[in-house]
Amino acid sequence: MNIGIYVYPNAEVLDFAGPFEVFSTANRLAERKDAINVFLVSEKPGLLLARGGLQITPHYSFADHPDIDVLLVVGGVHDEEMSKTPVLAWIAAQSASSKITASVCTGVFLLAGAGVVTDQRVTTHWQDIADLKMQFPALQVCEGVRWVDCGAVVSSAGISAGIDMSLHLVARLRSLDLARQTAKQMEFDWSAT
Repeated sequence: MNIGIYVYPNAEVLDFAGPFEVFSTANRLAERKDAINVFLVSEKPGLLLARGGLQITPHYSFADHPDIDVLLVVGGVHDEEMSKTPVLAWIAAQSASSKITASVCTGVFLLAGAGVVTDQRVTTHWQDIADLKMQFPALQVCEGVRWVDCGAVVSSAGISAGIDMSLHLVARLRSLDLARQTAKQMEFDWSAT
């Protein structure tokens, strides 16, 4: 299973690092050691700066990534990404071919901008709830939850909630036992509900 995490300049570090840790840890603990392949994808190849100036070099770009079974779009300073037609088109195309599309924090704005979510139940960082409701009034924006699972689309609240959601995805895609083992290995206090 290929899990592609979309990152961009000023992406929130824990939005991608937390899920990356969950999926890579789950893969280490899985009976079949290559069951989950997680990687970072950016629009163009090369170094980019995440929030706080963290330098990262994604594994792939739009031009050369493998097929994606689960697309995860992270949050951060997303305004510029919202204005990039190629980015929104890529998110829409990947979402159409993937089994699940997920977002962490303000990544849901990019899903909405790409037309991946239109009227579904979603969530985001508490500080961005009002903006999400204002910009995309047809969405059913849920408050006070760590994640929302609507089948093909799963969204999480802010930053560390992406870890909760990713553990939920491990439980859904592999097993609850593997998700619990992963949380324990990470020393992360996680509830499956």
